[in-house]
Amino acid sequence: MKSIWVVAHDATAAAELVDGARCLAPSVSAVVVGTDAVPGADLTVLVPAPASDALLEGCAGAVAGLLADRGAGLVLFGTDLRSRLLAGAVAAHLHTSVRNATDVRMEGDAVCVARSVFGGLAVATERLTGDVAVLVVGPNVLAPSGAAASTGAVEQLDVPADASGLTVRETRAKQTQAVNLAAAQRVVGVGRGFAAEADLDLARQLAAKLGAEVACSRPIAEGVGWLPVERYLGVSGATIRPDLYLAVGISGQVQHMVGVNRSKTIVAINKDKNAPVFAHADYGIVGDLYAVLPALVQAL
Repeated sequence: MKSIWVVAHDATAAAELVDGARCLAPSVSAVVVGTDAVPGADLTVLVPAPASDALLEGCAGAVAGLLADRGAGLVLFGTDLRSRLLAGAVAAHLHTSVRNATDVRMEGDAVCVARSVFGGLAVATERLTGDVAVLVVGPNVLAPSGAAASTGAVEQLDVPADASGLTVRETRAKQTQAVNLAAAQRVVGVGRGFAAEADLDLARQLAAKLGAEVACSRPIAEGVGWLPVERYLGVSGATIRPDLYLAVGISGQVQHMVGVNRSKTIVAINKDKNAPVFAHADYGIVGDLYAVLPALVQAL
């Protein structure tokens, strides 16, 4: 059985990955930047936080050396920007590449990975038998194990000064909207079936009735900018696993459905009866969202 490690820039992010990784192996270790041990990890190796003028990736060489020394066979990272940067740097030191996994399972000593290819139009499955596999894994890709989150042993890792020659000259806060779509039990997704930004209030009213979060397809976030990218669902956005996903005015292209197809129940509302989303939906309503949504809000 391969040794499984999680690498993260904070203990909270690491804990979710550790919990999911327990579905792959009974023992999971973690490397985390900071001073907090990771709940659920059998071993936490703490990396000192970088100086204010240093890059997070400066610890990559030391982390890769630790992983190699401990015989890591599978290394998991999250999908946020800082984790991706660290994953690439660590993988380079380990002389391997990073794969974006949409599904992971173990077959003996082999790691079987599914990943989207051709912009989400297809899924490739690989059986990795090399020394180490480095994967970027999004929320809900690994199912929660349900195991008690006890804390194991803790060690410290000495990290030499970053020899890259790069320093941070300035940082600026990014204007973001806090949302945790991965934890939402109900989600209302909106697409280009909405004619104007103000019309999204129809979806917000429905979401309020359902106790749901509002999310969107890529054109809404990156095309017209009506919602922040934190609410974009899809192959390069968020992956969700809610009890209910309501797709409103969304055509259902595969790039979007990759992010929502783990939903327990999918309901689609679209005026085009031939929209691809209906092939994925458990329930479908063929109708104009401007008539259907007010009726649903009134009924609820």
